[in-house]
Amino acid sequence: MKKETRVLLAEDDKNLGNILKTYLEAKGYPTVLCADGKIAYETFKRDNFDFCVFDIMMPEMDGFTLAKKIRKIDKDIPILFLTAKAMQEDRIHGFEVGADDYLTKPFSMEELVLRIKAIIRRSGSLIDEKSKSVFKFGEYTFEYNRQLLIFDKKELKLTSKEAELLKLLCENMNNVLDRTVALNKIWFDDSYFNARSMDVYITKIRKYLKEDPTVELINVHGVGFKLVVS
Repeated sequence: MKKETRVLLAEDDKNLGNILKTYLEAKGYPTVLCADGKIAYETFKRDNFDFCVFDIMMPEMDGFTLAKKIRKIDKDIPILFLTAKAMQEDRIHGFEVGADDYLTKPFSMEELVLRIKAIIRRSGSLIDEKSKSVFKFGEYTFEYNRQLLIFDKKELKLTSKEAELLKLLCENMNNVLDRTVALNKIWFDDSYFNARSMDVYITKIRKYLKEDPTVELINVHGVGFKLVVS
């Protein structure tokens, strides 16, 4: 069953926002509407989304600033800007801060959905990869959605932080997981305190994986961590 694409919509025009939300949901895109950029940013940190649609001119936090902050947490999530501005420099700035596309008001609802579909296609397997919830490595099976690590038919229930961190390690298996990326995605801040907290979780996960000698969680000094499966 194909995973639904959840949309975070930031639009300060209440009427337009409600129309967009209703139309997107009618087309099969569950949508959360936020009235300004600040609310959208806090919502993004609390929940999981697959696609962002941001107005540029918003109170509290504009779309450009919002996109830059989102990109620090998730460098891959598609972002589509909506704007009444058509000046070339605004379009260039939009792409510089991480936009995947740009739609100038007024626009048709059909065009918005077509743009979303096109961006998802260009993103390749991004949505499918995000939907992956079961990972097999060595003698372990990790069921992310159930927060279970299974070895020799024994199930270990992980905490939410442990599950999020192990999922990132699995997604980057045999490659380095950058510390800053992990901190921003899971803790939303790469502060010293959070970095020490993450080190504690890494130590716990390493203990969970000690049963299989073909699996090793190593530190890459000054860079991050690597889940190595031989």
